[in-house]
Amino acid sequence: MMFNGCGTNLGNLARLSDARTRSICMENPTGEKGKGGMAVEGTGADCARDLGRGWKVSPSKLIRAGETFTMADYRGSGAIEHIWMTCHHSRWRNLIWRIYWDDEQTPSVQVPVGDFFCNGWCERVNVNSLPIVVNPSGGFNSYFEMPFRKGFRMEIENLSDGDVTLFYQIDFIETEIPDDYAYFHAGFRRTPTHELSDDIVIVDGIRGKGHYVGTYLAWQVNSNGWWGEGEVKFFLDGDGEFPTYCGTGTEDYFGGAWNWEQPAGEYGTYSTPYLGMHQVIKPDGLYHSNTRFGMYRWHICDPIRFEKELKVTIQDLGWRSGGRYHVQRSDVSATAFWYQTEPHAPLAGFDRDSLEVI
Repeated sequence: MMFNGCGTNLGNLARLSDARTRSICMENPTGEKGKGGMAVEGTGADCARDLGRGWKVSPSKLIRAGETFTMADYRGSGAIEHIWMTCHHSRWRNLIWRIYWDDEQTPSVQVPVGDFFCNGWCERVNVNSLPIVVNPSGGFNSYFEMPFRKGFRMEIENLSDGDVTLFYQIDFIETEIPDDYAYFHAGFRRTPTHELSDDIVIVDGIRGKGHYVGTYLAWQVNSNGWWGEGEVKFFLDGDGEFPTYCGTGTEDYFGGAWNWEQPAGEYGTYSTPYLGMHQVIKPDGLYHSNTRFGMYRWHICDPIRFEKELKVTIQDLGWRSGGRYHVQRSDVSATAFWYQTEPHAPLAGFDRDSLEVI
């Protein structure tokens, strides 16, 4: 059963495969063949009291405040092809999603749920991209290809002060994985303040061989005027003070131009298969005093390849009168997505206070 790749490439959609389809959710928590819809108790038991077993008895999981719930613990070789989940939007930043590949002790994915799905501000916004799709009303979908060789463990930690009802489904295949397939990784950092001379770090400390495939930023602007002059920089394989890859501006990196101003005097939002500036949250004149943005860039057709190490940064740079730049102090949360060989360096940590959406 050799892995042929997932169906995101329409060119191989008609190709036959010996891979076996499996799926994990609360209606089949082990993903075993012929074991779905067997629950006799669960969050839907009362609703199904007139119908009984097989009628949506266990569609979701109630995760208590402070609890860590194991969504899946599977042994075998294969690849995750699609993940869907949803819960109340007020909890998106306080649910920490972790994925462990094979028998590793530290996670390869450690990101707040909302930020992984480009919804870091706990306010719903749709996303129409190739690997991440968010549909009304808060339906999160991932199509990132996630191979594993010995198994995977997926968990969610509830750092909020209230209980959360989580609906989810993990669709994967059982198959052999070739030696040249890397493991999926994603990490999160928040930089609410920084020294004026420092670039904001999107990700640092990546060790191994791989390729970088995506960036999501939840950006709060704390100054007046145009704020997005900052350059994105990729420091590859021993780069010192200066990077190999350097962009020309924030809106440029995310595929836009000229302040995203369209029509005049307004930000023009967009969500496309590979890039978007899909969210603008305007001040409400009372509690929300700053404008907030959400933007993503998928390096799917143009992955950033590295042999041994990678660091990614962005400048917090604005524009002021007189034709001059000025350095800002924005509040930026960054999620980085990449593939690499194992073992990986530990991902950056964070606590509840550092996740707070003010």
